[in-house]
Amino acid sequence: SGVVETRNDQALVGVQNYLEKAAENLKPSVPIKFHISSRTDTGVHALCNAAHLDIQRPPGKPQFTEKQLVHTLNYHLRPEPIRILSAHRVSSSFHARFSALSRTYVYRLLVGCAHHSQVPVFERDLCWAPVGGPLDIPAMQDA
Repeated sequence: SGVVETRNDQALVGVQNYLEKAAENLKPSVPIKFHISSRTDTGVHALCNAAHLDIQRPPGKPQFTEKQLVHTLNYHLRPEPIRILSAHRVSSSFHARFSALSRTYVYRLLVGCAHHSQVPVFERDLCWAPVGGPLDIPAMQDA
């Protein structure tokens, strides 16, 4: 599933939903909402994505260190294929989506397969394998 939030009455399928469910284990004083820099459609994979969240702790509870935050969230994200790679404290004016300076997209095309059954098993959900003729490179460059 892509990086998209689903409504509360839907199954827990979006990456954002999994992140917010894991964040409940931080015992915040108000629910945590993740703000993700870029959303993806279902079936599209994000290799690296930035997000921010605000954590309000109950009175008398210390702030989490970045290391504690990464460890705790990753522990509660198991067994999903979602991992927090690092955490950094940022200013309150930072917004993962609106403060992003750039985004890079990678499109993977697998050519040379006459039929979808020829796509290597580990590549099936990670690339697009057009069949039925050669690619029109000039048309792709114009797009």
